[in-house]
Amino acid sequence: MKDSLLMYARYNKRADASVLAILDSLSFEACLEDRKSFCGSLSSLAKHILESSLYFQGLFRASLPAASAKALEATAELAIPEGELNAEQWKQAKASIAAIDQATITLVEGLSEKQCTLPIALDWYDGKPASVPFHFIANQLFVHGTHHRGQISQILDELGIEHDFSGIDLEFMPAIKTASNPSD
Repeated sequence: MKDSLLMYARYNKRADASVLAILDSLSFEACLEDRKSFCGSLSSLAKHILESSLYFQGLFRASLPAASAKALEATAELAIPEGELNAEQWKQAKASIAAIDQATITLVEGLSEKQCTLPIALDWYDGKPASVPFHFIANQLFVHGTHHRGQISQILDELGIEHDFSGIDLEFMPAIKTASNPSD
């Protein structure tokens, strides 16, 4: 389980960096234009990825033992500006996303296999369940980012902007044994 979480955490970092590099190649005005997406603009979609990643890390911080949550210290004080981002806030948002992605990798690297099942308290589902295993919420973090990067990909497709992040480029996990070849 830990190997899978680490694989997706690393993928998340690569995918976010790729998306942000493409958005950086566009004019700031193009990133602010309403694209009729869930969040409106490309900039707002990136900001939503930032906001939600910080939210998930807050859940981890509140529930994991202090020694594990220490991996998230670098992101504890990150703030999200209100409204559309200006050019300086955009630079800060990109740096924040990179820091969040690295902190998530560091967190997962420091967890044992057993710790990947520790309960994370939730503030949704009307308290039912009150908590779920870490691996469930970590997967939600990764799926959420993939979903919104997919929205950005669709907008870029519609704009005719060449990009190469529509697929998922997962690294091979040699530590995982397959049922067909358990000696691998």
